[in-house]
Formats: sequence, structure tokens, C-alpha cells
Amino acid sequence: MIGTTTVLDGDNSPGSPAAHVEAVVRRSGTSFFWAMRRLAKGKRQAMFALYAFCREVDDIVDNPGEEAAKCLALGQWRGEIERLFAGCPRTLTGQALLPAVNRFNLRKDDFRAVIDGMEMDVGRYVRIADMDELKLYCDRVAGAVGRISTDIFGLPRRFGEILAISEGLALQLTNILRDLVEDTELDRLYLPADVLAAHEITETSDLARVLGHPRLPQVCEELASVAVLNFEEAIKIAHQCNADCVRPAMMMLQVYRRILKRLQHRGWKDLATPVSLSKPIKLWVAFRYGVL
Repeated sequence: MIGTTTVLDGDNSPGSPAAHVEAVVRRSGTSFFWAMRRLAKGKRQAMFALYAFCREVDDIVDNPGEEAAKCLALGQWRGEIERLFAGCPRTLTGQALLPAVNRFNLRKDDFRAVIDGMEMDVGRYVRIADMDELKLYCDRVAGAVGRISTDIFGLPRRFGEILAISEGLALQLTNILRDLVEDTELDRLYLPADVLAAHEITETSDLARVLGHPRLPQVCEELASVAVLNFEEAIKIAHQCNADCVRPAMMMLQVYRRILKRLQHRGWKDLATPVSLSKPIKLWVAFRYGVL
């Protein structure tokens, strides 16, 4: 147990930390809101607080602004994490996280890793050297969130950590493959240089030429295959876990797994054609894997 700051766990009155993080989740329009709503109260509030933290640090990177100002804002969040684990957070989101840190024995290094991942994105120019760097990036922005989430869900850490690594890599690779065009418009390329070079794509200064290269579909399919293997590994791990504890992770996995299948079906030549799931499909997945 940490700290001495009094936070009314469960106080959802207007202006309270709990009300603040729930409002952040609602405004985001995430399709996982109603799945989170079905969790037990303590877990639900913890997941709302975690989502709000991730949303706020992600917005620092994605919103307009100078790189120095973004680094400063992320540094302020580093300070808030230190205060959180000392028991005296100042922000509403930090205060909403405090009961979760205490109740679920969350780890400071995982929150630090999320911020480390955001810092990899803070500049407009992003290039990834190799698969090792890509896996590190995926672990920071997705795997670390998965580790915090599985602690909240109540998975034993020996399973939760392995599940978070596999599922986090699969989810983030799916995001990268889905958002290729959007990211290149920001001068960001997450396809690793060593994989590109293996397919004779060696010049990455002009990202339009990279996206139009005849060998790019092979690069994308290679990374998609890595994602498929990690989805399969995550499912195997999940089957060894308590069904109630792993249900939220399975729901998210099944949503992203379907997105990846649609990307592969669309192919990698017409990258401008968006791929998403309809609301009825998302609701079906939420019901099938979040309720049953």
C-alpha cells in the first residue's frame, strides 16, 4: 500500500477523479466503453483511469505543438507518475489511478514504459531501424498497457506478462498496418528498415515512394504474419487462464484480429481504402467475448 493522499474510491460526483476519467472515456467514443462498463466496479474504475492516462499522454504527442513543448508535457507526466507511486498525485487522472495502484499492485515501470513509447513518437520524423526496435516500441505503447490491464483483470503475472507481450505486439502491428497512409502523412514510418531492405526498399526519405514500391506488399504481409502468430500465441495463453479474468483481453484481441483479416483480404496495394469493423460487428464481439 502506498501513500497518504485520501481519494474517495468510488466517488463519482461531478468534478471527482472518477467522474473525470469516465468522461474522458465517454468523449473518446471507444467501442470498448460498454465492455469496460460491464466490469466489477473497482476494475471498471481502474480501467477508466488507465484509459484516461493513455489518452492524455497520447494526445500530447498527436495534437499540434512544438517538439520541445511535447517533451516538457511528457516530462510533467513522468513527475506525476512519481507522485502517484508516492501517494500524492496532483491531477484528476493521477488521483483516479491511485486506488487502482493500491488495489491491484500496479507497477511503476509499466507506466514509465508507456511514456517512453510516447517519446519515440514525439517528433514528426519517425523511422524504425530494425525488428528489435519495432518490438520495443510495440511493447512500450501496447505491451505495457496490457501488463497494467492484466494486473487489473486479476491474471497471475506469469500469464499476464506473456499474454501482454504477444497480444500487445499483435495489436500494435495491426495498428501500424492499418494506419500506414495516415502515419506517412506525418512523416512517420514504423515499418523497420531491415525488413524493408530485405525487400529492396532502402530509401525512406520519400514516403510516398515507399508506399508505392512494388515490393511493399511483401513487407506488409511479412509483418501481418508476425501479428497472426502472436494473436494465435495470445489465444493459447488465454485458454490457460481464468475465463472471467481474461475476457476483456480476449474481446480486444478478437476485434483487432478481425481488422487484420480484413486488411489482408483488402491487400496491400490499395492502402488508401480504409478498413474498419461496423458497429454491429463490434457489438457482437463485445457480447460474444465480453459477456459470455
